[in-house]
Amino acid sequence: MSEVFELPGISGISGLAGVAASSSAIALYARRTAGFENRVAATLALLSQAAAEHPGQVVLANSLGAEDMVLTDLIARHQLPIRIATLQTGALHAETLALVPQIEQRYGLKVDLYAPPEEAVVHFVRQHGDKAMYQSIELRKACCQVRKLEPLGRMLQGNTAWVTGLRREQSQNRGAMPAVETEPNGRVKFNPLVDWTWTDVWHYIAQHEVPYNALHDQFMPSIGCAPCTRAIAVGEEFRAGRWWWEDEKAKECGLHVREAATNAA
Repeated sequence: MSEVFELPGISGISGLAGVAASSSAIALYARRTAGFENRVAATLALLSQAAAEHPGQVVLANSLGAEDMVLTDLIARHQLPIRIATLQTGALHAETLALVPQIEQRYGLKVDLYAPPEEAVVHFVRQHGDKAMYQSIELRKACCQVRKLEPLGRMLQGNTAWVTGLRREQSQNRGAMPAVETEPNGRVKFNPLVDWTWTDVWHYIAQHEVPYNALHDQFMPSIGCAPCTRAIAVGEEFRAGRWWWEDEKAKECGLHVREAATNAA
């Protein structure tokens, strides 16, 4: 169910280093800063808490981005009983999907894949076209509903807790996010990396040789579906490459908007 998309308006954007990246993300970003070890310890404590309080009922929703690869490494390194799962939306980059076998081979952990029903995707594309996400925010969110939120609901079903790689630094929308929150349906959401910086993430990756998405080497710090992700220019915000044609306030797919995530589950 993989699809190929042409991204509109990308070639004219200046400063996109994805065309010819000369340095790896590790070389660009990895730095040890004061308090790093304390932040790692706090993250491990939260992961351990999630596993202890929700035995057999907690899942890491792994986006296959750098943050979630850090969490995967911590879970594997400390043999925490937290299931690993990801959304196979049918529109991911090949580089993103390539991480699934890498995780399984490197860590010996199974990655559960959750894809949207093929008939739902076919119906959406027939009705709205394969570039519907560029036409309006409503259609883009409808696409996210089909490809991400419905599979997320199945991923979380039967689990009393889940783990994400969200960080406060990622966007204004996430700036006040707590490390632990209870959703209206009673499910607990653990965000163990809330206090980490982008340099923290890459310092950990470098320190432990964690596999990561090759697109990060092409100035894509935030990676989603292929038609909704581009490289960012120098000086742009972290999530500027996601749904770049929309207003900044609309830049969430619903996975981490409390009401949407609750309804999806």
